[in-house]
Amino acid sequence: MNRLANSASPYLLQHANNPVDWYPWGAEALQKARDENKLIIVSIGYSACHWCHVMEHESFEDAQVAAVMNDNFVCIKVDREERPDIDQIYMSAVQLMTGRGGWPLNCICLPDQRPIYGGTYFRKSDWVSLLLNLAEFFREKPAEAEEYAVKLTQGIQQYESVDFITEQAEYTKADPEAIVTAWRKHFDPKEGGMNYAPKFPMPNNWQFLMRYAHLMEDEGVANAVKLTLKKMAYGGIYDHIGGGFARYSVDARWHVPHFEKMLYDNGQLISLYAEAYTWNPDPLYKQIVDETIAFVQGELTSPDNGYYSALDADSEGVEGKFYTFTKAEIDDLLDEDATLFCIYYNITEDGNWEEEETNVFFRKDDDAELAGKLGMSEAELKEKIATLRTKVFESRSQRIRPGLDYKIIASWNGLMLKGLCDAYRAFNNPAYLDLAIKNAGFILNNLVDDKGKLIRIHQSTNPIAFLDDYANVIDALIALYEVTFDIKWLQQAHEFTGLAIELYYDEAEGMFFYTAADNEQLIARKSEIMDGVIPASNSVMARDLKKLGLLFEEEQYNAIAAQLLRNLMPYMAKYGSVYSNWAMLLLEEVFGTYEVAITGVNADKTRIEFEENYIPNKIMLGGSEENLPLLQGRIGDTTRIFICKDKTCGLPAEDVMQALKQITA
Repeated sequence: MNRLANSASPYLLQHANNPVDWYPWGAEALQKARDENKLIIVSIGYSACHWCHVMEHESFEDAQVAAVMNDNFVCIKVDREERPDIDQIYMSAVQLMTGRGGWPLNCICLPDQRPIYGGTYFRKSDWVSLLLNLAEFFREKPAEAEEYAVKLTQGIQQYESVDFITEQAEYTKADPEAIVTAWRKHFDPKEGGMNYAPKFPMPNNWQFLMRYAHLMEDEGVANAVKLTLKKMAYGGIYDHIGGGFARYSVDARWHVPHFEKMLYDNGQLISLYAEAYTWNPDPLYKQIVDETIAFVQGELTSPDNGYYSALDADSEGVEGKFYTFTKAEIDDLLDEDATLFCIYYNITEDGNWEEEETNVFFRKDDDAELAGKLGMSEAELKEKIATLRTKVFESRSQRIRPGLDYKIIASWNGLMLKGLCDAYRAFNNPAYLDLAIKNAGFILNNLVDDKGKLIRIHQSTNPIAFLDDYANVIDALIALYEVTFDIKWLQQAHEFTGLAIELYYDEAEGMFFYTAADNEQLIARKSEIMDGVIPASNSVMARDLKKLGLLFEEEQYNAIAAQLLRNLMPYMAKYGSVYSNWAMLLLEEVFGTYEVAITGVNADKTRIEFEENYIPNKIMLGGSEENLPLLQGRIGDTTRIFICKDKTCGLPAEDVMQALKQITA
């Protein structure tokens, strides 16, 4: 076994038996490269990554390939989820060189860590040829290698950076309108999502567009959101048997997923569908939320209420084997009911994707429409399908399961905690609040060190954290306060925010760095600015600061949030989908944020009633104690609702309908 054998990361442990002399990232490997003047291979991936497994099997398990790597390079394996700061740097390098990125990510670097070449997946023959050529290049032309490293490192340091903007522009409806005008040209009017493949769910994109459609009264965008939510829920990207979403579909129809299931996707999609239900109460949205939470509870939950990272795409060495069925298997399992099940989920004898005779379950028809075609009532069809799904689920449960990445990551637990709060907000299911409180307890008891700082990964040998850990945990704790009015969650969010500003904020640039001031210094200290499958840590922090600035009347928080948004405004209209979380902050600036304070003995009951109304640009506070500035002098025996905006409050309302009139007037 190589030096990865002592790692805590499941991904690194997957490579512990490779003949490649892998090192984990650290002083030993980096010093060896300097001492021996050897190029470094930095190979980055994660445990649920299918093509990472393929490259491992083809190249890293091959003794001849390993010999080339060991003789000429110092080989370092990195789990991107454990060290996203390292991944961020070398992903920037590969995107600058090739215009694209992904995993596995492989960078060849000088002995001082500066990259000179990189790419993603390489076939075995191409990999060996590349390595031999680069080793020769470094020996024969070191000055050229140095020159290229200098230019590429400068590019990395400038990549995803913005200018400091001093003038405060006045935001108007024309600003979000300009973002959506350019963006809507790429909507897929038939299948939802964007008009290209592969298709990622991108929950933050659709959350922004839903809020935009509502606030701007844009029916076209509203229809695009509804279509996308339906198509994703009907598609093969959704696990119709066990609940939960895969990471993306390889096609433009949401049909064939890349089967890995990530906590970060599912936490955000719970938030998206829960909010969508309040906006447009489609029972499908509630079903998706209920089933996705059940999936996370059943398959990604630790005994002490932390949430694991991911399920692998592969089982028994085959992508999707756990999830797919032949028609013969369904026939044997369901007997005379197989025909109905096959119609419902489009299962065919030949198979409905490229794998011979294998089927990915997906839906085409609404229940009412299909029931009419089959001469059944809708209720009868739903009941029958639910029974058959249970049979298939029980049968599938006997199969060899996909690998579990059991890392518990602070940032991703924050996303899931926020999802549970949003689900409770939408459906008033006490079980969801119970899960949220238990997970919040896990985070604060297990992912905080003795100095009050967050730790990214539970039981990690390297107890560091990054900006996304703070940003997403803060966001979740604010949400938990809003659905409980328990001030301890908000106070903890406030404490973490002070630490985040101290450790990550660069006042000169008006942006947060991704790494803390006391973290290991790499070849670049980067800021995460563009929203992707997870919103950028800077955009989440900006929105956290906006909320906390209002709740605590902290002018410093308001000023930092305003500076962050000013810096990003010049870029947002050009490519809306990578600035969607920033655009939500922009909407709140344009339309204002309602501070809804509910006080008195029945504050929680009134909050639940108020939440039935879709008001995306609001924050909730209240209870029976004067523990926030806006609650001072507003606590009494009777339940009252105060609607405040722009430091002005209306007269107290005695009921929800009366309060809503102050918002809709």
